[in-house]
Amino acid sequence: MARPLLKIHRYFRCKPVHFFSFILLYLTAGSLVFLHSGGGSSTSDGLGLLGRVFKETRRAPQRFGPPWMKKNRAQDVPEWAGRGVDHHTRSHGAKGKTTKGMDDGRAKYIGCYVDDTQKRALRGVSFFDYKKMTVFRCQDNCAERGYLYAGLEFGAECYCGHKIQAPNVSESECNMECKGEKSNLCGGPKRLSIYRLELSQESARRYGSAIFKGCFKRPDNVTLALPASAVIKNMSVDKCVDMCTEKEFSLAALAGEKCHCGFPTPLFTLHDHEDEELCLQRCAGEDFESCGNIDFFVVYQTQVQDNRCLDRRFLPSRTSGTVALASFPGAGNTWARHLIELATGWELLSYYFDGSLYNKGFKGERDHWRSGRTICIKTHESGRKEIEAFDASILMIRNPYKALMAEFNRKYGGHIGFASQAHWRGTEWPEFVKNYAPWWASHTLDWLKYGKKVQVVHFEDLKRDLFSRLKGMIIFLGLEVSEDRLLCVEGQKDGNFKRSGLRKLEYDPYTAEMRATIDGLIRTVDTALRKRNLSGVPEDYRPR
Repeated sequence: MARPLLKIHRYFRCKPVHFFSFILLYLTAGSLVFLHSGGGSSTSDGLGLLGRVFKETRRAPQRFGPPWMKKNRAQDVPEWAGRGVDHHTRSHGAKGKTTKGMDDGRAKYIGCYVDDTQKRALRGVSFFDYKKMTVFRCQDNCAERGYLYAGLEFGAECYCGHKIQAPNVSESECNMECKGEKSNLCGGPKRLSIYRLELSQESARRYGSAIFKGCFKRPDNVTLALPASAVIKNMSVDKCVDMCTEKEFSLAALAGEKCHCGFPTPLFTLHDHEDEELCLQRCAGEDFESCGNIDFFVVYQTQVQDNRCLDRRFLPSRTSGTVALASFPGAGNTWARHLIELATGWELLSYYFDGSLYNKGFKGERDHWRSGRTICIKTHESGRKEIEAFDASILMIRNPYKALMAEFNRKYGGHIGFASQAHWRGTEWPEFVKNYAPWWASHTLDWLKYGKKVQVVHFEDLKRDLFSRLKGMIIFLGLEVSEDRLLCVEGQKDGNFKRSGLRKLEYDPYTAEMRATIDGLIRTVDTALRKRNLSGVPEDYRPR
């Protein structure tokens, strides 16, 4: 073996050029193998680098705000967009192909529309995936960003927008299969298959970086409620938002030619929404926006942070009682803790120590839970001994279907990460549901049975009516309520641990057997709550 190696060594010593040529060929072969195996970016379609990249549409950076259209109305599209065409036509141009999610509670199919590269029909962000585009992915990504419409083009392109700004055409012109699901259609060349999204309550409708809050009646004392104002020539949403941002106010209210700035206060709470039709008045400096009028204001939230509820500290002296903020993992405990800290100004402690939570601002993680320097203590414990260690408790309950998935994501992806597809499709998920689903029920039953003084708060109710539910929690803790702080909390309720929706599963991970088990547990918890003269579980817990 040594002789052949020695001959090769002598050969390359005599002819070093051959040696370097050999090395170059070796590296080239290795690179080709790597690319062939999928380790590098695919360029077979010439557009691989565009895959899964969000970018702004390549046009002038004009942005568009709320659609000023109501649900379930024939005016879901502008009057000028193809009169006389049936927007609910179900024929989609190709036999055996469908428009996924036409009206499934998540999105409603509107029709096929013209799209011009120089003047887009939907003028928000765009998303291309020339290998795996699906209708669901496009809808989900647009909804996550607060847009009202999602459109698919050329089988692989997704466009989002607040308004449809193009005419509609025959359904037969939207005839290209989706790259990621051959059974569905995703527009065509310069043609968009457009869906109107049924946004969840927490989804925000945006105008660039500003968040649309709604149409509101002029406050009685507008000067006191919104202390800064100015008349703006050729008024536009941009101009008013920019002015209020420069003056460091979190609200921009458009009233025709006048722009008002301020913060949410008891004088202007943003709780009493008016019909958006009352705010219909076209902006002088913008064709597709409404700027409100002297009696009804169009309100946006700017990027300015409201600092009225950001100060937090520990109790100056040790408290005698202990109150738990208890929940099953994944049921919103960390979020509720964030809300209570902002609303009260006091740091909450934890039964555990979590370095990632500490680094994100939850300074109570460093204290022992029995230190007495807090008003409330986060815990997921459920044994009798652990429960009886507390004098009172706020018990957070969440839909088990959502809570289980949230905890599974946290377990395998971290606080704001996601479990991988391998985890969902492997043995981990079935095993997790088998072990954790019964705990979801026993956790609630134990706290109801052994808790000394229990206030039940449903996660879904807190999301739906944050102001009043959080106010009730503060009163339960025996603290004085500051409405200014509560209004401040509403403007920054998400905190640092809201998981993005960009990687939601495109399929239901629950099997029929899992659902049968979980539905039985829901009924058990519902019965236990009613026996204590409490309202049962919310309707959206019911079998799906």
